[in-house]
Amino acid sequence: MYTLKKSLGQHFLRDENISRKIVACVRETLPREGACLLEVGPGAGALTKYLIEIEGIDFKAVELDDEKVVYLLKTWPRLEGKIIHRSILDIDSPFEGKFTVVGNFPYNISSQILFKMLDWKTQLLSMTGMFQKEVAQRVAAGPGSKVYGVLSVLIQAFFSVEYLFEVHEQCFQPPPKVKSAVIQLLPLSEEPPFRDEKSFFLLVKTAFNQRRKTLRNAVKPLFGQTDLQDIIFDKRAEQLSIGDFARLTWKMKV
Repeated sequence: MYTLKKSLGQHFLRDENISRKIVACVRETLPREGACLLEVGPGAGALTKYLIEIEGIDFKAVELDDEKVVYLLKTWPRLEGKIIHRSILDIDSPFEGKFTVVGNFPYNISSQILFKMLDWKTQLLSMTGMFQKEVAQRVAAGPGSKVYGVLSVLIQAFFSVEYLFEVHEQCFQPPPKVKSAVIQLLPLSEEPPFRDEKSFFLLVKTAFNQRRKTLRNAVKPLFGQTDLQDIIFDKRAEQLSIGDFARLTWKMKV
C-alpha cells in the first residue's frame, strides 16, 4: 500500500462523504466545456478517484511523494502522464488558460500554497481546499477580528472567500491534532483601487508586522510626516478594510 510521512504533513482523508462533498463543491465552479483541473497533493487518491470521473476535464495532479506517485499510477493507470512529480511550490502554471484548483492541502505549507494562488490569480477560476481550521478562519476573517491579518487582506483583495464547512479529526488517517475546514476562493471582478500591487503588498505586510502598534508607528518609514497626521493612522492594522489599505498606497513615498 503506502506509508504516511509526517515530514510532508500527510493526513489522508478517509471519509467518503466528505470526499464527495468537496468534489460536489468543485463541480459547481467548473465551466461547462474545456475545464482544466489541478489537484494538489492527491496522496492516496481520496478525492482523485472522484475527480477523474468528471467528464470532459483536462485533469492534472501535483504530488511530491515518490511512493504516492507509484501508488496512484498503479491504482489508477489512467493517471499516466497526468501527475506532476514535484512540490506545488516549485511548479509553474500547469495550464495555458484558466483552471481550477482543489486539494486536501498539506497543513505545513498551507500559507505558501495560498500565496501560490495569488501568483496564479489571473488564471484561477476557483480554488476549493481543506486547511487547518485556524488558517481557514484567518483567510475568511474580516476587519476587527483578532485573526484578521496579512492572509485575510491579500487573499480577499483578489478573491471572495466562502467558509464552506468543517471536518472532524476522525475523518482522517491518522487523525490530526488540529481541526480542519474547507474554504472556496472565487476571483473578484475588480481589483482594489490601489496604486500598484507591489505597494499594496508592502503596506499590508509592514502594517501587520507590528499589529499591536498604531498604524502611525508600524508603517512610519513608508509615509511622509504630513500624511502620518491623518486620523486613520491612529488605528491598528486589524481595523483597516481592504479599501483603506488600497487608498493609502497612493500616499506612500516608496
